[in-house]
Amino acid sequence: MNSIADLEFFTRLIAQGSLSALARELGITPPAVSARLAQLEKRLGVRLLNRTTRQIAMTQEGEMYLRAGSKLLVEVQELEQLVSSSRDIPRGLLKVNATFGFGRRHIVPALSAFTHQYPAVQVQLDLTDRPLNLAESAFDVGIRFGDLPDSRLVARKLAVNRRFVCAAPDYLKVHGMPTSPEDLRSHRCIVLRENDSAFGTWHFNKGKRNQTVKVHGVMSSNDGEATLQWALQGHGVLARSEWDVGQYLDNGTLVRLLPDWSLPSADIYAVYPERLNLSAKVRVFIDFLEALLAPLQQERR
Repeated sequence: MNSIADLEFFTRLIAQGSLSALARELGITPPAVSARLAQLEKRLGVRLLNRTTRQIAMTQEGEMYLRAGSKLLVEVQELEQLVSSSRDIPRGLLKVNATFGFGRRHIVPALSAFTHQYPAVQVQLDLTDRPLNLAESAFDVGIRFGDLPDSRLVARKLAVNRRFVCAAPDYLKVHGMPTSPEDLRSHRCIVLRENDSAFGTWHFNKGKRNQTVKVHGVMSSNDGEATLQWALQGHGVLARSEWDVGQYLDNGTLVRLLPDWSLPSADIYAVYPERLNLSAKVRVFIDFLEALLAPLQQERR
């Protein structure tokens, strides 16, 4: 039998003043109340009440149990209110993991705006080149791209994220404009080494046509920002997320190549370890981030 439930039962019994009164309140028979009381006394190994059919009187042990138990019940109620209120008001430490490039460009300002709106939240942001294990590192939220191989995580899509092939105008003046994915074999391509996938292999599709190209170049890095800077400086052709290169395509410092061909998308997700009973800080932050990214995506479209 649950100890807290026993305390609640006993305090309600004393408040009602008789077994029959409590039975009427609970909608059960007086013998059922009597049996419950007998179970409690047997578990504790003491007699709590001297009782007749019409009245009850606490023993010394019963008075002790009621006095200390009432304080415990108040503390439990206060604790439950404190914990459950975290579902309504964002508060406490929010731990977020994101990649360096997207994290610096979008998550850093998002968290700044979030903490201005919800000052009871403290933020810890860890930017890494590879996604961290959220459970092992005790993170609340991770920002992920593309396919999510870990089925233990719950994912919520925040934004669509296409990938483009692009190059600087200065590079294209010298090396020419590719007209098919196959042309990229003869171009200087900038390769991003990320995760554990085979790098330098680009997959294109156009309707039902699929083409895989193994590209080559003299520059590669495991840091997306480094490859982007090299592309801007005219060192070669780059495959990159629209969230990273969109502004440069808009202002003409990069040119999109092969617009009729598509690369696999890398949609943006917020992932978290638990499906139920999300705290307010996690639930509200994910809502906040989705709302923040939506107008940026509208502008880009």
